Amino acid sequence: MKRLSGPMLELAEAVPRFDDSSLPPVPFVLRVMSGECVVIECRDMLRATMFADLCSGMIHLSSGHARFMGMDWDDLDDRHRNALRGRIGRMTRRAIWSDLFGTHISMMLKQMHHTDVSLEDLTQETLRLSTLFGLPGIPTDTPRYLSQGDLTRAACVRAFLGQPQLLMIEDPLETSPVDLSLAFFQSLTEARDRGAAVVWLVRDSRVWQPYRQTVTALWRLADDGLIAIRRR
Repeated sequence: MKRLSGPMLELAEAVPRFDDSSLPPVPFVLRVMSGECVVIECRDMLRATMFADLCSGMIHLSSGHARFMGMDWDDLDDRHRNALRGRIGRMTRRAIWSDLFGTHISMMLKQMHHTDVSLEDLTQETLRLSTLFGLPGIPTDTPRYLSQGDLTRAACVRAFLGQPQLLMIEDPLETSPVDLSLAFFQSLTEARDRGAAVVWLVRDSRVWQPYRQTVTALWRLADDGLIAIRRR
């Protein structure tokens, strides 16, 4: 993966429209470079989801700019926005599973739609990640038949699949009924080594401590916006 010379993700005095989200209508400033991992602590995970939406170009701005890979979301039409979102791996607390399809379709659909990777290669990568996260294979049953632990595993596979250039991670470790930390940390490191940028949104500060030596910056998302936190 080619590293950008500028930020992979940039919020430049970006003020979200309050009627579009629960985010405060204040300027957000954030720069995340290729290979960096930024942790953002947030007690309200609904607000964390809205912030991930902001970074993904899904919330209109009153002023300022939100850019991904040097491109301003507001300058793109819907087709190009959707294509660009295909390069973002998201793990969200929002409901993402549909019982209309097997779980494997929901896991692989974005890569099937937005990339020209062969189905054989995509299946092999899905199997590799499924095994890494502790699944006995690629789950083909509908999500209703999977345990909560296996759904969390599948969500991790879905986020890391396709070598995304930006990972927007709403922390899966705190609420997971199974221990996924080793596979999760390994996948984070592999993605960063390829040049991916990571924004990791956490509710419990204890979650990211085992990874603290490699975290680039720490922020807090609160009522008055993003606040930089000095690490001890």
